[in-house]
Amino acid sequence: MLFDTSTALGWTVITLLKVLGFVVVLLISLAFILLADRKIWAAVQMRKGPNVVGAFGLLQSFADFIKFALKEVIIPAGTDKGIFILAPFLSLTMAFIAWAVVPVAPGWVVSDLNVGILYLLAISSLGVYGIILGGWASNSKYSFLGALRSTAQMISYEVSIGFVIVTVLLLAGSMNLSEIVEAQAGGFWHWYGIALSPITLVMLPMMVVFFISALAETNRPPFDLPEAESELVAGYQVEYSSTLYLLFMIGEYLNIVLMCSMVTILFLGGWHAPVDIAPFTWIPPVFWFAFKALFTFFLFAMVKAIVPRYRYDQLMRLGWKVFLPISMGAVVLVSAWVVFVQGSA
Repeated sequence: MLFDTSTALGWTVITLLKVLGFVVVLLISLAFILLADRKIWAAVQMRKGPNVVGAFGLLQSFADFIKFALKEVIIPAGTDKGIFILAPFLSLTMAFIAWAVVPVAPGWVVSDLNVGILYLLAISSLGVYGIILGGWASNSKYSFLGALRSTAQMISYEVSIGFVIVTVLLLAGSMNLSEIVEAQAGGFWHWYGIALSPITLVMLPMMVVFFISALAETNRPPFDLPEAESELVAGYQVEYSSTLYLLFMIGEYLNIVLMCSMVTILFLGGWHAPVDIAPFTWIPPVFWFAFKALFTFFLFAMVKAIVPRYRYDQLMRLGWKVFLPISMGAVVLVSAWVVFVQGSA
């Protein structure tokens, strides 16, 4: 009765267990992804990085978590205490619930919505509120300016991300993320990002635009202007410390890994093996998904370590005057391809 999905109680219990398992695995993975980010950055700078806590520093993220959890929560005088505390929880919640529609293997998804893409776009738009509320409630001009910068940046690059996603939807004919992955089955020559097809001349640049826009959307270098040290100290979270700061950071890294997963789903075939023959098919699909997402994160980390920071006017110009026209033109070209080439095939 308790695990009978035909009853309301059984469905609720099974769903809660799925959500709990997904959250636990995601958080543990996030701890090692954060360590990898620091290790890659250190290697580029010819440093060792974290190497004291645990073997090769593997427990460093867990030690940092304990440190943040045990520190005193300091709320500056003059802040709106309720909103100041609510903002990081809102940011973390939006980052978590966005993962509800992300399939990591066949059937491995919390909620397989037919409009999964619309759900993701809606949740990502709501995530802006945690940042703007945190900057405003801090009662600091630097926090508020950082929040305004971050909000303008996220909204600007959401537009180009939306148009890039439309090109994938046109090719797949579905807004369901699982169906988008299944449309790329059969080998890497069917993946939208690197397909052996004339449409790749459009989709490969779209994958690059999506990747760069994802960097800006998640405030990753070289687009970390909301927290540029030489200008704004630490952006919208400058007044935060202890657990509340940790919640913002977890939310930010959840969004980063989500964007890596979206690159995998939209352009790199999701959980499908690069070649649909043995021994590649012997590897479980979830490992292929994880490998592609981690490879994309490696590129995120390398960009952070190598590329110098942009000016804010350059950032906005790139989003509105370069990426937006390119992505809109790509929608027109892909639409023509679907109607006149695929439609007549």
